[in-house]
Amino acid sequence: MPTIALVDDDRNILTSVSIALEAEGYRIMTYTDGASALDGFRTTQPDLAILDIKMPRMDGMETLRRLRQKSDLPVIFLTSKDEEIDELFGLKMGADDFIRKPFSQRLLVERVKAVLRRSAPKDPTVVPKENDAKALDRGLLRMDPERHTCTWKNEPVTLTVTEFLILQALATRPGVVKSRNALMDAAYDDQVYVDDRTIDSHIKRLRKKFKVVDNEFEMIETLYGVGYRFKEA
Repeated sequence: MPTIALVDDDRNILTSVSIALEAEGYRIMTYTDGASALDGFRTTQPDLAILDIKMPRMDGMETLRRLRQKSDLPVIFLTSKDEEIDELFGLKMGADDFIRKPFSQRLLVERVKAVLRRSAPKDPTVVPKENDAKALDRGLLRMDPERHTCTWKNEPVTLTVTEFLILQALATRPGVVKSRNALMDAAYDDQVYVDDRTIDSHIKRLRKKFKVVDNEFEMIETLYGVGYRFKEA
């Protein structure tokens, strides 16, 4: 079963969430701050990290920033209701999901399952259906869902699971406008609620990543009040 890193300075949360996730069969690693978590990740890399935003020594945002320098490990943030600015900033940095405190253990377990499903590699022993899991070529863009790789002009572009699914949904049908709701359906599990700003934040981060490779990248178009589309070649 997957290994989940739980990082929070509240020992009650560490205990209660660990019990809930272990009951589902997950292996849990716990840390009380971001610095000790990053040290632990060097020895044992988890499959998913749950980070509290407000922590002493190193908070969740700084932990994610340092983590994203070397890894696209799926990350779920724990945040308070009044931390909307932090939530938007976290999405721009590459967080995969947010859970607002107080939360139900059942909700957290379902969010964890949803993110892990999106990040799980394809089983090579399963024969894919026709047109499923095939590499996607759109001009200078190439995406390989099985290997979770993306290149632009043959240069690698490292994407989080959510970013990959959003771009894949757009690039599958160039020129076709995808509403924010359609992109939510493509990138998130049915049991996960996100709002329009979440998709907007992911799109901004996608553009930024491609502009690092090609400063003239303008393939993701915004149709204000409608949605987004991948430009036809």
